[in-house]
Amino acid sequence: MDQNSLAQISAQLDSPNSKDRLLALASLRHIPAEDAVPLIKKVLYDEILPVRSMAVFALGVKQTDECYPILINLLESDPDYGIRADAAGALGYLEDGRAFEPLVRAFYEDTEWLVRFSAAVSLGNLKDIRAREVLLKALESEETVLKQAAIAALGEIKAVDTVDQILRFASSDDWLIRQRLAEALGSLESEKSLSALRFLAKDDHSQVSEAARLSLEKLEAELSELKKASDPMA
Repeated sequence: MDQNSLAQISAQLDSPNSKDRLLALASLRHIPAEDAVPLIKKVLYDEILPVRSMAVFALGVKQTDECYPILINLLESDPDYGIRADAAGALGYLEDGRAFEPLVRAFYEDTEWLVRFSAAVSLGNLKDIRAREVLLKALESEETVLKQAAIAALGEIKAVDTVDQILRFASSDDWLIRQRLAEALGSLESEKSLSALRFLAKDDHSQVSEAARLSLEKLEAELSELKKASDPMA
């Protein structure tokens, strides 16, 4: 990367105008991580919350060895719940298995639903089957978005043995829950998933029925391949 360009971005990050600082962060999109992270750190504790939020998100995308401990520190100790939620989300982007325990703690211990939501989503991104119990607990939440996140994440971690627990949401009043269910079932290979997807493919909401149709096609193809592999004469 041209050093003059980096110097210009660095100067823009020092601008008293928050819009300039946001634009500078956006311009780091195509900058190599090793050059971008030192610049991101300049505004990690910016006085303007949207600037901080964008910087935290950027640490999840521009991955160096520095990013993980910074994000963990923000998740566990930042006084602003929005930043803690951003840090949880960024840890999901990192896909670093070390984040499993901190994300589980955030889900159980943080009092803000947004942080717990981000933690649940990121546990799905980690694709760690150990998240199963946490996500099942999230299904019992009074927060609809937590249920949505948990259903999606159970699909991400391919927790096939939880199909019975999530099928009860096939008749949920919330169409987004039904859509997340339709998407998740496409990754949970079982006959019950097929039956549920055929039901959801008839849903009155077009986004639910379309998600179910796509998942059904995917799942039928995968199960067919598995059958062929186990029975060459089939």
